[in-house]
Amino acid sequence: MLHTWCVQADWQAPTIVGGRGAWFFDDAGRRYLDMSSLAECMNLGHQHPRVVSAIQAQAKQLCFVTSAWGATPRATLARELLELSGFEGGRVFFTLGGADANEHAVKFARQVSPVGATTVITRDRSYHGASYAAMALSGDSRTASQVNPKDFGVVRVPPPYAYRCPFGTDDELACGAAAAAAVGQWIDRSEPPGVAAVLMEVDAGTNGIIAPANYWPRLREITRERGVLLMADEVMSGFGRCGEWFAWQRFGEAGRPDLMTLAKGLTGAHLPLGAVVLSSAVAARLEHEMLHTGLTYAGHPLSCAAGVAALASYREDRLIERSRVLGASMFAELQRLARRHPVIGDVRGGQGLFAVLELVRDRRTREPLAPWPQTPPALKRLVARARDCGVSFATRGHLIILAPPLVIEEQDLADALALLDRLLVEVTS
Repeated sequence: MLHTWCVQADWQAPTIVGGRGAWFFDDAGRRYLDMSSLAECMNLGHQHPRVVSAIQAQAKQLCFVTSAWGATPRATLARELLELSGFEGGRVFFTLGGADANEHAVKFARQVSPVGATTVITRDRSYHGASYAAMALSGDSRTASQVNPKDFGVVRVPPPYAYRCPFGTDDELACGAAAAAAVGQWIDRSEPPGVAAVLMEVDAGTNGIIAPANYWPRLREITRERGVLLMADEVMSGFGRCGEWFAWQRFGEAGRPDLMTLAKGLTGAHLPLGAVVLSSAVAARLEHEMLHTGLTYAGHPLSCAAGVAALASYREDRLIERSRVLGASMFAELQRLARRHPVIGDVRGGQGLFAVLELVRDRRTREPLAPWPQTPPALKRLVARARDCGVSFATRGHLIILAPPLVIEEQDLADALALLDRLLVEVTS
């Protein structure tokens, strides 16, 4: 088979045969503590009993029916998502994953535009998927050469990257304000028919940029003032990853988007499923129009049953709250590591079980350990050494991305961070 995001001749990885909680196992009997939730998606850990049982029960009753017909798990999951998000009167469109959720959100935004606006604003150092349209939406180094965003009606603006602010300020809040203002400036000078929507990641993302606290609320103000829809990509940040059901909820009503996209934690990655959640105002504009889209497996009953069970697990196991508590503890320990290791230039996160370490050669100049998006050899060795010790860390370029399952045991988390402490000594030297 072809393996994703790698040179095929260089690929070498264990074959995984099972898992339980925050651990997974290979065919040689080795155990690995999952410090990245694999693709930042196993929020519930591996083989969560409630979700597995729900899939088994649904398989005995009904494996498939198209979205042209009703299905109980599909309706239940849609209703619960609207309740959790406070999008009363809205609607949900189910997809197969995050990329097609983002594509459909754009499709809906363009269809409901009262002036026929088509332009969508996204930002550099963002990721929204790897289909052609999703690559156009993304400002990702891996996809930049694959597609021209202008061909898809997409414009990208500089990111709210406070550590290396593209607006020339060292002040975090000033950088957040300037990045949001840049979106408003582009909307204001856009030619007719204008901008239909702004699509942004709210918090977590593998490009390692976590926006300053003032960025998202200000972006909401700017888009609302101009009558432009704001779409929140919550594919990675949703379902407790950032300490709330959805990351925008940290800002209350001041952060409420018009649409949001979901995947990953929606089923805890036990089955593929994505979704677009539409506010009542957006849904109302589609109520009496033909919806020119369809996916054979949209709202697949097995996946939706897994989603219903996943939501029950987040609630009953109090995993959203647990993410906040453990996330604060993890962030405090990472800040301690930063004081010990000069190779750590910046520590970002702290809102839940998601954090980013940016590694540098020189803290004063902030010179990265390797030019973006290259992964420095020392960091590759760290990952290999950690794997030999039974811990799986995720990296991207010169970043270490920490996103363990929300069910990780406190001692396992502490042990993984202690191992990271020891291995960073080697990187520094």
